[in-house]
Amino acid sequence: MKTLLRIVGLLIVLALAVCGWLWHEARIFLDSAPESPGREIYFDVTPGARLGQVSAALAEKGLITDARKFSLLARYKQWENRLQAGRFALNTGWTPEQVLDALVNGKPVLFRITVPEGLTWWQTGRLLEEAGLVRFADFRDVIADPDFLRHYGIPFATAEGFLMPDTYLLKKADAPDDAQLKAQTRAVAGRMVDNFWRRTAAVWPGKVKPKTDDLKKWVILASVVEKETAIDAERPRVAGVYRNRLARQMLLQADPTVIYGLGPAFDGNLRRKHLDDPANLYNTYQRPGLPPGPICSFGTAALAAAVNPENHEFLYFVAKTDGGEHVFSTTLTEHNRAVRQYLQNRRGGR
Repeated sequence: MKTLLRIVGLLIVLALAVCGWLWHEARIFLDSAPESPGREIYFDVTPGARLGQVSAALAEKGLITDARKFSLLARYKQWENRLQAGRFALNTGWTPEQVLDALVNGKPVLFRITVPEGLTWWQTGRLLEEAGLVRFADFRDVIADPDFLRHYGIPFATAEGFLMPDTYLLKKADAPDDAQLKAQTRAVAGRMVDNFWRRTAAVWPGKVKPKTDDLKKWVILASVVEKETAIDAERPRVAGVYRNRLARQMLLQADPTVIYGLGPAFDGNLRRKHLDDPANLYNTYQRPGLPPGPICSFGTAALAAAVNPENHEFLYFVAKTDGGEHVFSTTLTEHNRAVRQYLQNRRGGR
């Protein structure tokens, strides 16, 4: 009997010792951060990821010291099935409980990106791809998808002109599944088009979405105005010039439309052969009327100018200096004089 009591006592002591050791190890794990001072690290949880996978990835990135203990902690809190999918900003100076709380209760990181006015769809696609938000090929396919265009009420072959310039907060496109990446790209493009309709609602006459013919005319003209001047005060006047030229059945002769027709391969040097090429569908030196579609994304100021052009008799304009204000003329003689002055200003470095 005494022997049995000794054995039981020894087992109790061993059990207490083990429990004490386990408690000590648990406290060390729970109270300690991998590094001090810590570093911020972006960490991705893919949709459907299991707790063991997440724990192993956290340990690999140095955000926790023990994957198994982290998994036990999540199960103890009954949070093993509450991990959110997304990208999180974590820190190696955090305790395991802080890391777990961020993955369960925190907000995934949204990345800020500004899409400026005047970009073509392919420039926008490259910008979004470089930021890790889409794949360019997916973006190209989405903005030309007939179902996408029909859904968003776009009456052109692509969503060019409807990818609203703005500052966006977007999730990173880093899910490994191809279908998820494509879906995210579609969501990003859709967000931009939704923003177009929201931002332009107050610009349309009577604040009513225009009929298709008017929509096409105004969107195309707004895109040309956007490329011709960056000065808000000039935009209604530039739009008025093009309205006057169209009314007189004159060629628009807008360099930006020719450049757009040359596509991404344009090297920045517009040559006479480009202006003389009738095969370019956007060559308004050779083809009458507006080009067949928008040539860039534009802001609401350019659209307001297209909808309400300034009433005047001007038919020509040329910049005073590169990127600066313009001189507007009613006759070709006046315009040629202004062009000569522009060339003199360029030679003089003004």
